[in-house]
Amino acid sequence: MISPPAAEAASSGCLHARPALPSGQSSGLSLGIPPVPGGVFERISARLAGEIELGAALCAIAPEIAEVLPFSHVDICLHDTPGWVVSFEAGIETRWSQRRTRVQYSPVRDVLLGRCEAMLSANAMEDPRQTFPGACCEPILNHRLRARINVPLRVMGRVTGTLNFSHGTEGFYGPEHVPLAQALADLLAPWFHALHGAARASQAAQLRARAQEQAEGLRQGALELTQTLEQERQRIGMDLHDQTLADLTRILRELTGDAPLDRDLLAERVTDTIDDLRALIDTAVPTLLDLFGFAHAVRVHLERAVGAGSVEVDVEDDTDGAPDRLGPTARTALFRITQEAINNAARHAGARRILVTVSSEPQDRLRITISDDGIGIGPEVGRRSGLSHLRTRAHLIGADLEIVADAGTRVTVTLPEFPA
Repeated sequence: MISPPAAEAASSGCLHARPALPSGQSSGLSLGIPPVPGGVFERISARLAGEIELGAALCAIAPEIAEVLPFSHVDICLHDTPGWVVSFEAGIETRWSQRRTRVQYSPVRDVLLGRCEAMLSANAMEDPRQTFPGACCEPILNHRLRARINVPLRVMGRVTGTLNFSHGTEGFYGPEHVPLAQALADLLAPWFHALHGAARASQAAQLRARAQEQAEGLRQGALELTQTLEQERQRIGMDLHDQTLADLTRILRELTGDAPLDRDLLAERVTDTIDDLRALIDTAVPTLLDLFGFAHAVRVHLERAVGAGSVEVDVEDDTDGAPDRLGPTARTALFRITQEAINNAARHAGARRILVTVSSEPQDRLRITISDDGIGIGPEVGRRSGLSHLRTRAHLIGADLEIVADAGTRVTVTLPEFPA
């Protein structure tokens, strides 16, 4: 805990030998600190001892800070990743705390970069140090934060951020207030430096855990998919043996028997066998996808899946063929996911309408949605291995997969980057 006399001594010790500010701006720097309400620094330290989150910590001590230096808005700006700063605020809520800012666009960049010891502005809305071209100064202008004091936060002699006071009244702060702001900054700097370090360490740990979880999920998914592919290979072999080979054997036997088939019946049997073999090949190799593109291959599969029934099917592509500009792995995976979703809708949902849409979403995302008006998806269906394989295929190409009941079932697969 830092007592007021100790804080005054520490602050006054770093208030001399400061560079002059531009013409027309008060340096605001003088030796000595005006009287501080008794016990304020002790109460600030006590409150900070119970806080573990940066934004909550600043809000918790805002009343005590206001006893020392009244404000309309107060914020702490901290160096984050190289070239970026992050802010936490109390009083007025602004965009400063909603997203990070590049150092070179920060209104307090001169203090952050050590170009000056502090800044005092009678009217920051007209101060070129704070509202320069490209500056992230919207809060100053939008909330008319005229009077401002900006002082550095230092830890072990290094500037780790700034403490910033703003008031709507022009000229509200004078040179006598700058030492008060610096005294508060000297008290708060180690606390917020420690909280920021803990927050970054926690975020790094969460990212590592998430990466490990994703890696394990991909490993497990790849294993399951490999097993599925092996089962599929065995199924194709069995289909060739039990269906195609059996059909050809029967035709050969009938051709060489005592009573050979007539020409028309033989042609019908051979045609049926060819059709069965073509269906088997189409299942194994998406030749239509390669020859005619994603939308056409999906439409053909839709029509084959529903057969000659009265199911209404449609494919809508609003992206001018974006799936066909993907790499072969991603495109084939998307087709397989779409194919399986269509099969589920046609075979299990009792759907009367199946719609496939290809669309571009905000932030350069490609989205494919397969929706039907069938019976929907229940818990027992959600556990089917087929849906697990859909998720595995999606994860292997870095896509998000969502399966929800929505007046039927809606399967949505979203790729993070839209192909140019």
